[in-house]
Amino acid sequence: MYIRLKNLREDKDLSQCQIAQYLHCSQSAYSRIESGKQDIPTSFLKQLAKLYQVTTDYILEMDKFSC
Repeated sequence: MYIRLKNLREDKDLSQCQIAQYLHCSQSAYSRIESGKQDIPTSFLKQLAKLYQVTTDYILEMDKFSC
């Protein structure tokens, strides 16, 4: 998931600082999320899915699993 977050951000040519501003958090807090040192709050997950125009399942890499 964390690599996917970074790739989505870089694909949009955004910095961690810009994402942190969008989420109303510090750059260091977002950096910890993107590096996997901190869990992503549900509210951030929803906001990022909207920003990147993907599903929350895609961010969480649940799209890899099918029954």
